[in-house]
Amino acid sequence: MKFKKNWGFAIILTLILILSVNVSTVQARSQTVVVGSQGSDAQIWRYISRSTAAKKAHLKIRVKEINDGIQLNRATSEGSVDANAFQSASYLQSYNKDNPNGKLTILGTTYLEPLGLYSKKYKSLKQLPDHAKIAIADDPANQTRSLQLLQTAGLIKLNKTRDQTASVNDLKANPHHFRFYQVNSSTVARVLNDVAAGLITNTIAQESGLNVWHDSILHEKLDRSTQKNINIIAASPKNSRRPEIKKLVKVYHQPAVKRYIRNSFHHTKVLVKEPVSKLKE
Repeated sequence: MKFKKNWGFAIILTLILILSVNVSTVQARSQTVVVGSQGSDAQIWRYISRSTAAKKAHLKIRVKEINDGIQLNRATSEGSVDANAFQSASYLQSYNKDNPNGKLTILGTTYLEPLGLYSKKYKSLKQLPDHAKIAIADDPANQTRSLQLLQTAGLIKLNKTRDQTASVNDLKANPHHFRFYQVNSSTVARVLNDVAAGLITNTIAQESGLNVWHDSILHEKLDRSTQKNINIIAASPKNSRRPEIKKLVKVYHQPAVKRYIRNSFHHTKVLVKEPVSKLKE
């Protein structure tokens, strides 16, 4: 009789343990990861949230759209967003410099969006005249990137700066006497009718109906000089150690997701899977 009681107790204990394990598994599988993004990046993450890749990784992704980069990084630092995907490595570097108490870390790479020089008045770089008025982003990251593109093309020369950023005040040589018109990066496309040309990020170009491969007269290429312009997934140092957050990078580079990005954005987002250490070289 005592044996039966012990046996019955053992069965009940086993069932409780099994139930606990199952509950824990369900909770782990249903744990939500909040990804902050904006524009076309938010569109990509909404697709990922519904993808088979996310389901297989047991990720429940909720996309939170915040259309101001600084506010989005702050939300990520403060914890209302678990990770974000919208910015380049150089943009994050600039943000971390200005916000030493809320620094974020890079989880992995996503793609390079080639920045381009666009014109509604000229069809080639050779046609661009001296003294041309060129619209350029006024934020440090995009202005640096724009000027470096012009330097790579041999149109200007920049002074070397200690922190590797550059502004229109750092011109060492401007043989064509270009006049730079500084505006918010989101409005460069809107002023193309008023300038000879404008340096536009790919996201803004896409939203304005422009294709960097077909419509620009000059654009970035994926090489060593553009490594820091590769877009990334970022998180706070604390969140970057969470297993479910680490899975975001792996899910992003699944074949079905890559096909979706290529087809949806006309191959203008050049997918890059590089070690984070490469961005620091």
